[in-house]
Amino acid sequence: MSTHGQGHDHNYNHESVVERTAAPEDRPRTVLDVRSLGPPAPLANTLERLVELPEETVLIQRNDRAPQFLYPKLEDRGYVYETLEMDAEVVTVIWRA
Repeated sequence: MSTHGQGHDHNYNHESVVERTAAPEDRPRTVLDVRSLGPPAPLANTLERLVELPEETVLIQRNDRAPQFLYPKLEDRGYVYETLEMDAEVVTVIWRA
């Protein structure tokens, strides 16, 4: 499942972004900032982080673009995600269903 939404808000925080998705609100969260990395590092770093995290953790990926090549890999691994396009970055929230 994926959702692409538009959110133009300079003063957001990651908690408010997660609240705008279907991600479980009662789970621990961690942020991975890959905005400064060139491909394929964001994809590789995100997949590596997901393997390291406890299954109940929600991962918030901060990127400078929508991670199109990540989506099928998440689906293959049983993750659900939503991407919100902000003014200065793209935030993808990833969790286990």
